[in-house]
Amino acid sequence: MGMLNNAWLVLGLIGQTVFSGRFLLQWLYSEYKQRSVIPLAFWYASIIGALLLLCYACYKKDPVFIVAQASGLLIYLRNLQMRRRGRKEPASESSESSELAS
Repeated sequence: MGMLNNAWLVLGLIGQTVFSGRFLLQWLYSEYKQRSVIPLAFWYASIIGALLLLCYACYKKDPVFIVAQASGLLIYLRNLQMRRRGRKEPASESSESSELAS
């Protein structure tokens, strides 16, 4: 039983490391671009970290932690979906901006 608890603890720590590391990733990428940017990898790290932490929260049966990670996961997935849709429809983005200008 102790071995199983240790495995869950390791999973939780890996999840937290990935989740926290996304900010370092964003910072370094922004420094590289010389402007504030959220790279696509940020959203993937958010999803992976949140999934791992959600699994750990479910194991711990912590409703506060479960709600926090599940709701965050929905937001990260939605942001990734919007990024992908934005890449498929570049013409509509420029037409929207021209509509706003008039």
